[in-house]
Amino acid sequence: MQSALKSGMRTLCEDVSESDTGKKFTFKGWVMHYRDHGGLIFIDLRDYSGVLQVVFDENIHNESFKTAKKLKNEYVVSISGTVRKRPDGTENAGLKTGRLELLAESAQILNACETLPFQIDEETEVNEFTRLKYRYLDLRSKRLKDNIIFRSKFTYLIREFLNNKGFFDIETPFLTKSTPEGSRDFLVPSRLSGGHFFALPQSPQLFKQILMVSGFERYYQIVRCFRDEDLRADRQPEFTQLDMEMSFVETGDVIAVAEELFSLIFHKLLGIKLDVPFKTLDYDEAMDKFGSDKPDTRFGLFLSNLTDIFANSTLNVFRDNILKGGVIKAVCLPGGASLLSRKDIDGLMAVIKDFGGKGLAWTKVAENNLLEGGVSKFITAEERTALIERLEAKSGDIIFYQADSKKTADGVLGRLRLYLAKKFNLISDDRFDFLWVVNFPLFEYSEEEKKLVSVHHPFTLPSETGLDLLEKSPLSVKSDSYDLVFNGEEIGGGSIRIHDPKLQAKIFDILSISPEDAKLKFGFLLDALSFGAPPHGGIAFGIDRVLMLLRNESSIRDVIAFPKTQKGYCPLSDAPSAVKDAQLKELGIKLREKPDKK
Repeated sequence: MQSALKSGMRTLCEDVSESDTGKKFTFKGWVMHYRDHGGLIFIDLRDYSGVLQVVFDENIHNESFKTAKKLKNEYVVSISGTVRKRPDGTENAGLKTGRLELLAESAQILNACETLPFQIDEETEVNEFTRLKYRYLDLRSKRLKDNIIFRSKFTYLIREFLNNKGFFDIETPFLTKSTPEGSRDFLVPSRLSGGHFFALPQSPQLFKQILMVSGFERYYQIVRCFRDEDLRADRQPEFTQLDMEMSFVETGDVIAVAEELFSLIFHKLLGIKLDVPFKTLDYDEAMDKFGSDKPDTRFGLFLSNLTDIFANSTLNVFRDNILKGGVIKAVCLPGGASLLSRKDIDGLMAVIKDFGGKGLAWTKVAENNLLEGGVSKFITAEERTALIERLEAKSGDIIFYQADSKKTADGVLGRLRLYLAKKFNLISDDRFDFLWVVNFPLFEYSEEEKKLVSVHHPFTLPSETGLDLLEKSPLSVKSDSYDLVFNGEEIGGGSIRIHDPKLQAKIFDILSISPEDAKLKFGFLLDALSFGAPPHGGIAFGIDRVLMLLRNESSIRDVIAFPKTQKGYCPLSDAPSAVKDAQLKELGIKLREKPDKK
């Protein structure tokens, strides 16, 4: 800690060093641990900077010792005394101040503490609901405190970097128009315009494009976004993203800025030098080889297409699938025969169904390139030789097969690949793999909506080579977009935007968005594009998810000061909650049903 953190007569715990031995200081903070050794009382005093051991000696300073007798964990105290070295053999290498202690000369209790609902230490197991209900206590723990301080340093570096790059930090509205094209909007009723609603933004997409039309050229914002969607470990109803947009740029320009930013963050905060430029992988190759558009490249287990090998298969499920236009794909687990029993393999059937698969074919590789078990009796010698060569399979390996549409086979084996890697510790935890996935499809067909939908969003620019295919073969058109993947997690995505209003109208038409609907939902952006919009593009990063990965946490809730539960509820503030009828009446709203009890 820097000396600038000192305030008045108070010194922070980690502001002292061995050069301060013999000097007098006043510290203020919380009693972290209390140990009574008869004539000596020891406490660990904690403030946000760290921890310092304090000694109360009955024979030297009797009055402070009497005060120490009254102390309990989490009492708030002010203690003055002399810094000295700990006796030899009592040092604590786990603390920055572990070679020092404070001999207390005077002590004052600033506030007492009620009986704690749980102990504030890293060893105590506490259910998450209780932790969130008493979040102010949970945040006193070293792990969460360090996470939140790390987050502050992280966002400071972002602002410093982008400000130095000529970006402008510009706020965009929280109360805006509902454009329900992706997740559900959070709606806010307007009292002044009865029957009308604002929506909380899912992202500042439209406004940042308008800022480019406005001529600011380089915009960024660390912004709150809101999505009313089902939650999981890496999702929250309100989340934070780094939003960036630039005019007169191409894909390479956006990527270069992002790589420089992450290189700085890793160097400054983790002391790690990243290899730049990051690797780039085409979307089609990512799906074909890894079964995912956010592949974890820290291990192998690549997917292989065996459709040509089994073109004349005697196995009905293989042959019939190929005749229907499907594929046969496989993944080979090295040494799988010694890792998985027959019972384990049978257990994978249930796992595969959870992944969306109909079943799982398998074979073991035996000596002399023979196959045994599973569907091996249906595989001819010619097929066996070809597949072993393609998979580079060896004796003791297990091969898992999927016969389905390419999309399903890729997805199922991609998830199986991750499942096996985690189960058998095939992932190297000390690697930091960054990867750009590029050339996403512009559209995909939604079985639920029975129409084409945008893979990213409807403002994404089609690739130049696909412009002529927009009307006759839209599903073959690629987009000028890019996602950044870190250790198998998508942490950001962006694209070059459409700046031509005629092209934007054509995209809306392909997406079955009528001119009237387009005007209603996006009219202010369409108007702006007609007034000299520059070519522009950008990217957004999920700050909570990035921090979760950098801090090696399993949930983004542990890098957010005041998160919600997986049901979108805040135990600390009891939100959401019912409101009085008078408030609803002002808004012209009447509930059809009474609010659910929590």
